[in-house]
Amino acid sequence: MNKPKMTTEKGVPSNSRVLMLLGQLERLSRDAMLADAEIGRQITAKILHLIQTQEKTRKEIMSKGSSGMEVILATLENTQDLQTILNILYILNELLTVGGGRRELMLQLHSLLAKVGPKDRKFGVKARLNGALNVTVNLLKQNLQNHKLLLPCLQVLRVYSSNSVNAVTLGKNGVVELMFKIIGPYSKKNTSLLKVSLDTLGALVKSKTNARRVVDQAHVPVLLYIYQDWHRNDTRHRHMLIRKGILGCLKNITNIKLGRKAFIDADGMRILYNTSTECLPVRTLDPLINTSSLIMRKCFPKNRLPLPTIKSVFHHQLPHVPAGGPVAQLYNQPLGVDDVVDESDDNEDAETENDTENEEEEKDHHAGNDDIETDISKLRPKETHSRPFEELKIYERFFLELSEDFQGFNFDNPKSGVTATPAAPKSHRPIIVPTAQALPPKHPTAAPLQGECHLAKGEHPHPEASPPAPAATPAPVHPLDLDTINITKDQDGCCDHSQIQPHPGLEQELVQGLERVALEGAGPQGRAGGGGGVNRHNRQPPLLAARQGGGAEETLAEEEGGEGAVLEVPDTALLLPLHDPDLYVEMVKSTSSVPQYSEVAYPDYFGHVAPTFREHILERVYGVQRTKIFQDIERLIHPNDILDKVVYDLDIQSCPVIDDGESLKFNSQFESGNLRKAIQVRKFEYDLILNSDINSNHYHQWFYFEVSGMRVGAPYRFNIINCEKSNSQFNYGMQVLMYSVQEAISGRPRWVRTGTDICYYKNHFSRSSIAAGGQKGKSYYTMTFSMTFNHKDDVCYFAYHYPYTYSTLKMHLQKLEALRTPQIYMRQDVLCETLGGNSCPLLTITAMPESTSNDQICQFRNRPLVFLSARVHPGETNASWVMKGTLEFLMGSSPLAQSLREAYIFKIVPMLNPDGVVNGNHRCSLSGEDLNRQWQSPSPELHPTIYHTKSLLQYLAAIQRAPLVFCDYHGHSRKKNVFMYGCSLKETVWQTNISATSCDLHEDLGYRTLPKILSQTAPAFSMASCSFVVERSKEATARVVVWREIGVQRSYTMESTLCGCDQGKYKGLQIGTRELEEMGAQFCVALLRLKRLTSPLELRNHAHLLDVESDLIETRCKVTSSPSTYVLEDEEHSFMEEVDYSAESGDEPDNDPDTADPHDNHLSDSDYNNHRDSLT
Repeated sequence: MNKPKMTTEKGVPSNSRVLMLLGQLERLSRDAMLADAEIGRQITAKILHLIQTQEKTRKEIMSKGSSGMEVILATLENTQDLQTILNILYILNELLTVGGGRRELMLQLHSLLAKVGPKDRKFGVKARLNGALNVTVNLLKQNLQNHKLLLPCLQVLRVYSSNSVNAVTLGKNGVVELMFKIIGPYSKKNTSLLKVSLDTLGALVKSKTNARRVVDQAHVPVLLYIYQDWHRNDTRHRHMLIRKGILGCLKNITNIKLGRKAFIDADGMRILYNTSTECLPVRTLDPLINTSSLIMRKCFPKNRLPLPTIKSVFHHQLPHVPAGGPVAQLYNQPLGVDDVVDESDDNEDAETENDTENEEEEKDHHAGNDDIETDISKLRPKETHSRPFEELKIYERFFLELSEDFQGFNFDNPKSGVTATPAAPKSHRPIIVPTAQALPPKHPTAAPLQGECHLAKGEHPHPEASPPAPAATPAPVHPLDLDTINITKDQDGCCDHSQIQPHPGLEQELVQGLERVALEGAGPQGRAGGGGGVNRHNRQPPLLAARQGGGAEETLAEEEGGEGAVLEVPDTALLLPLHDPDLYVEMVKSTSSVPQYSEVAYPDYFGHVAPTFREHILERVYGVQRTKIFQDIERLIHPNDILDKVVYDLDIQSCPVIDDGESLKFNSQFESGNLRKAIQVRKFEYDLILNSDINSNHYHQWFYFEVSGMRVGAPYRFNIINCEKSNSQFNYGMQVLMYSVQEAISGRPRWVRTGTDICYYKNHFSRSSIAAGGQKGKSYYTMTFSMTFNHKDDVCYFAYHYPYTYSTLKMHLQKLEALRTPQIYMRQDVLCETLGGNSCPLLTITAMPESTSNDQICQFRNRPLVFLSARVHPGETNASWVMKGTLEFLMGSSPLAQSLREAYIFKIVPMLNPDGVVNGNHRCSLSGEDLNRQWQSPSPELHPTIYHTKSLLQYLAAIQRAPLVFCDYHGHSRKKNVFMYGCSLKETVWQTNISATSCDLHEDLGYRTLPKILSQTAPAFSMASCSFVVERSKEATARVVVWREIGVQRSYTMESTLCGCDQGKYKGLQIGTRELEEMGAQFCVALLRLKRLTSPLELRNHAHLLDVESDLIETRCKVTSSPSTYVLEDEEHSFMEEVDYSAESGDEPDNDPDTADPHDNHLSDSDYNNHRDSLT
């Protein structure tokens, strides 16, 4: 600070002793910064003695024009010597007893306290205990017109008010009313005083009591008027801090329900909306816009979702209802109380501009560690088995390979000894589509459509389709030959449209009648469960004509005298060796769903060919979120502009699609589909509501639906308004997936990342405390994206992630079995039947022995086991794509695949939750429970897949053949990259404060080996994101139970991002099916390396395949070389509402992806493609 120079009042002798001492003190403070503490003590002690003994000394210091007080206070501020500080405090205490000059002294003291206070966290408490609050308040009341004294008093009050108890006390003493006497309309005078008073008021009204006081005295309209006045007159934006201070007061006042009501009654929504709109062109005013947005969103009247009930549309009766838990609560709820609008003030005082409300972020850092298991006894594997072996013996039939002797097996013709389900013959089945001539002129909506074949409950369709009815003599219609549909390849990231050769006349009318593929079968029209012959589109269903044997002519379907054109499915056999549309339809017929689905979605029928161009993580446009929020606020300000027209509603089972020809048409009634309701808000804007998981009232995240009837070039906006997670990768560059039927027919059958102006934010729809686990005051979140369609009369599908249905899995398994070579031992068993009547497949894959010699059979039986599972959560479809990559690699003909099969026996459950997948659930099975929280005590009736999978592992443990590796494939919605969660006693204890001896923490570090290998070979894998901590909330998951109860040290959950990568080779790119399948293959390669490290002598014959430097993987490495970070399962950077992000990964350091030896045998891009080619 500036050091004051000694001045003396006229008439006071300059050689006065006290003035001489003050001069010495000033020089000491200025020159040496009180380095000589002893001199400072002596000088201040002498000044104190003179003040106590001489009256004139006091007058000299306090006299007008003297700078003695400035010198003393400057010394107090700068010194660090305790005795000098005490001497000065005694001096000040003596001076305060003097009547003359007391006001000047108080001014100086408050100026000093205003500087010291913010540096002491307990300053407010100390001030209250010493009675300083009343002194300052009285001084303030006495000097309202003395601006020179008022300013330091307000500055001290601002510090006092930061303490909540002080704020209430000051409010009772009338300080809130005093602030409104100081705050006023626009003025160029005393702006500093106004700014401090607004800050003080903002701190005071953080207290609910003071906020109610402001509302009761009708000050909310006053604040809005003052804000408008400053906004109108501050044209050069020189006083933005004052305007922000007013908004800060309003933001705290509206934390209470009365404050929000007063704000609405005072027309606050319109005032802030108009002022914010006028501020938009000025970038420096963004803080005002963001705070205004936060206030308006908070005050937007809470509504319940426009649904009759938040329970799922579909219901499945359970064999019995659990005694407790959310499912029991759901079944025991009275009618009409499942969704309650709750505008409670609970949890709202803590709301900040960040507005994250992350489930983990609501707790502080220390509370975050409370979830970590601290009981060492629970962190040790159980030594005794919980089930008797006699109970487990029935599972011996799933492990025939452990006793197989291959006697009578003909090794000259190996397939003769292995039974396999024959693959269905490939059929080039055309799809019959109405032509333009068949459409009535002027009534296109009444044209015949691809219809549905409806099955009675429990009835299975026959493969043989009923022959079409005889038709009148048709006009010649030429089938669209496959030669005219080329699968185009993209060059340099661009779509090549030059190879498309559309059929003449097909371009305009091709998909007007193309809305879905229907299953064949006999039966009346009308949807399952929808009543008698009601056709949803009021159109006639065409047939799927199939070729009957070799050389059979194509059957053409004609409807009511109309003419049909034959459209064949794009020939993707070379690019998709595991896909067969005809076989897929056959698989769908044997799939059971609660809604009795009778339609097939085109993407699942045509298949998906991964694009060759890169799909970058979307860069977020600045200001996109506030633009979307302002559009939402306009609904309240201009309600007459809102259409509010329901265009799709699954709650109306008889006719879910309301088609007036003016709106988009939606559909989700196919396997894995999820869309409950669509409401047209504006001409090109739709609110979408997702269905809850069956037997549940929440879990809204997965979506998969069809859209048609769009206009080319129109800017459509879609809002999914009942999301539940407090943050999403949609805020960090993730896009939705879209599949265009027009593009597929033109030779590009693929899912592509799409959508612009994507953001994810809290909305005004209130979550019932029943669905929010008892928490009050929670809201849903909106995921919004904009879309412009490129094709007229297209049919497009949107999905949360790349769909992978249960029927797709069955098709892939049958195709893989058909591709089995003589060297592969593959067996497919049915582990159990699910609640919905679907079978859960169990695969066994290994290498056939070379002969029946004892050595070969012994080696075959004693191979270590690897147990893999996936898709326990239906919405994590990326787990199935990773599993597909693993299965394709295991069934491949490459030398690496053969070595892997010779090294291990693989037991694989590729889909743990078939029912959830089929019915479009996000997280639960038909029991309404998260199956990955049932592993401790699974019920054979309610959780059959988990019960029997755990039984398989318990059987292996009982016969001393526990797996070497267990890995459960998952997907992660809030983190990037691929990573693993494992289990470690040491690393769990290190994250807590418990003490343990070194013998208690003895642990082999081999659990880190596999993730370390993956980090060196798999481009998408990130070791830095891995965690090996055991949390209490995860004690019933597969990873922890298999580690603790089965004793598998290498028990993992492998999480794959739904978004993309922020490190390595794929940094800045969104992840696709190609990368996910590659990850599955790289996991296999990592297992080969692990085999060499755990038992190198066994792989001596395959050393040429595993030429890995020994120092690449150090199994006995110190943990400190690769520290484990405690990573919350749903961790992601906070999404701050007042900031617009482009891409949070852009600030991350660039990690070198090429850390592994360039001569390593990890799967390169060319190797991976060659491996895929080998499947054909």
